[in-house]
Amino acid sequence: MTAHAFLRRTLITLGIAASLLAAGLTIRAASIWAATSAPLSIAPASVASIQDALDQERARSAGLEQQLADLESSAAQLRGALDAANAQAGVDQGTADELRASLSAAQQKLSKLEASLRAARTATRAGGSTGAGGSGGSDDGGEHDDD
Repeated sequence: MTAHAFLRRTLITLGIAASLLAAGLTIRAASIWAATSAPLSIAPASVASIQDALDQERARSAGLEQQLADLESSAAQLRGALDAANAQAGVDQGTADELRASLSAAQQKLSKLEASLRAARTATRAGGSTGAGGSGGSDDGGEHDDD
């Protein structure tokens, strides 16, 4: 039995070694097959080139952040200017309303004065034709009422 156990142990050891050798050969064959199927025609980027690209993108990002801050500042200034313009438009509207009211009052006064003037001319003409007085029919500088 001792010889039989020795032979069995030897065969098991040789089988395990053969299995390990076969596994190694299989892995090597698979790696060769993968390398031939998908070759790297372009070498992968180096760490230095990736670091340089990262630094460039960081610089670009900082520039964009500065532009964004400038735009926010400009937008705030524009909002202030718009608010000031709206306030001025409100003041101008109030002034325009006052001027319209003043114009309307002046037009009413003018209408009353023109009516008084017509009445006075009519009274003067009526008094001048009877010879009872007046200025003898003289006119007031060539202005005539065409109404």
